[in-house]
Amino acid sequence: MKPYHDYLRDIVDNGSEHADRTGTGTLRVFGRHLRFDLQDGFPLITTKRVWMHGVAAELCWFLSGGTNIRPLLEQGVSIWTDWPLKRFRDETGSDLSQDEFEQRILDDTAFAEEWGALGPVYGKQWRDFRGPDGRVDQIDRLVTQLRENPGSRRLLVSAWHPAQVDAMALPPCHYAFQCFVDGEPGDGRLSLMWQQRSVDSFLGLPFNIASYALLTHMLAQQADLTPHELIFSGGDCHIYTNHLDVVREQLRREPYPLPRLSLTPQPSIVDYTVEDVILEDYRHHPALRAPIAV
Repeated sequence: MKPYHDYLRDIVDNGSEHADRTGTGTLRVFGRHLRFDLQDGFPLITTKRVWMHGVAAELCWFLSGGTNIRPLLEQGVSIWTDWPLKRFRDETGSDLSQDEFEQRILDDTAFAEEWGALGPVYGKQWRDFRGPDGRVDQIDRLVTQLRENPGSRRLLVSAWHPAQVDAMALPPCHYAFQCFVDGEPGDGRLSLMWQQRSVDSFLGLPFNIASYALLTHMLAQQADLTPHELIFSGGDCHIYTNHLDVVREQLRREPYPLPRLSLTPQPSIVDYTVEDVILEDYRHHPALRAPIAV
């Protein structure tokens, strides 16, 4: 994971201080790229623990078209709770704790429908994009094209819907991804590049790398291709100022060899579950914790 460490050092050494929407403050640079050869191993950060269960649960939720936090909470995943909880507190004046809020989401269907909803976020755009001619299932279209027209230059999925951005609890940070096939199904290689407008480089980016690596493996398996390169293209790449101490601690650690991924085959990309994602030989340093900026 040397490229990721070099990326963090670049921001620490060259980033400019800037105020941000959350009021936290950042060091930021603009326009950075990372490349990972997926044949070298699964690019899961080893200089801290990355919660692969959460990565897999969120990706399967995206692929299901999910836009409510309840299915995530049912799997013990709270990574999206902060935004609906903030909306609930702001609109009701309640001081309900996060644990209490999540329990009500789990116990009360009507409460979950109202307060667990995130608006038309990733899952909606990936599976039910609405245009002038109606619904577009971008994931279904992508898988079909990978199988039937792998040389296409239109193997692209967008989560950025300008007409619906203001209705989202959090507009897409990773707003689009594009696939590239070298060869044909059966003996071809699949690469994926994703674009990200805003990059929380300590908390978010390791999660994003793992998620898009997993998605590449799923798409490759569905189209009878071999996973090849994973490429990140970032816009506003930043480290929150209250993350700097833990970033410096991470940079003092030596990476371990990358783990391997085993993915149980499924008939459709929507059929994958967390149980189908098996990491082998994931050796990592202890977890590093930092607050999320909402």
